[in-house]
Amino acid sequence: MIDKIVENNQTTESTRAIENNHVEMIGEIISEFRYSHEVFGEGFYLVDISVSRLSQMADIIPLMVSERLVDVTQPCIGKTVQVSGQFRSYNRHEATKNRLILSIFVREWEFVEEGQEVGKTNQIFLDGFICKPPIYRKTPLGREIADLLIAVNRPYGKSDYIPCIAWGRNARYASGFEVGGRIQVWGRVQSREYMKKIGEEEFEKHTAYEVSVSKLEYPGV
Repeated sequence: MIDKIVENNQTTESTRAIENNHVEMIGEIISEFRYSHEVFGEGFYLVDISVSRLSQMADIIPLMVSERLVDVTQPCIGKTVQVSGQFRSYNRHEATKNRLILSIFVREWEFVEEGQEVGKTNQIFLDGFICKPPIYRKTPLGREIADLLIAVNRPYGKSDYIPCIAWGRNARYASGFEVGGRIQVWGRVQSREYMKKIGEEEFEKHTAYEVSVSKLEYPGV
């Protein structure tokens, strides 16, 4: 009886965690599968997809997928895939500091025909908590921006730390959020390239991943 109660509690916790962090995405595979790690004999691989924006630009998003979900030995570049899952993070130790690594952890994977009528190409919902004070600023042209870092709970006491960016009225609203306050976010996952200075005259290209916020709510508790 006790075992059954524990199992039910774990199932409820897992279901709640999935609902707190949900991504739906459609894109074209543009890379080979790259081995990432193994958990209890199950191999996980990274693969990149190109996801179109309404502006005709594209976001390059890394997917983390199990070898039990898709045959990673088959060539897939150029194919269109529809996935659902979660936006996950982990810290990778590099030299003297940790680096936050982000990818979409895929729970469902389906190849679709190009042009086939499918759902929205990029949408995400997060229900989490403010990790640090929002950073509010204005661009030289006066556009309001707020950077947020949200902790989203996972089962077994783990959390994902997801950077988000809000614009305009959402940015102004978010600027007053307090650390520890609960927040709900709707938007899309985007990639952004930037140059990082690594020497006196040496720069290195990096890619950042974040949630571009279209709607947010702040229950606060």
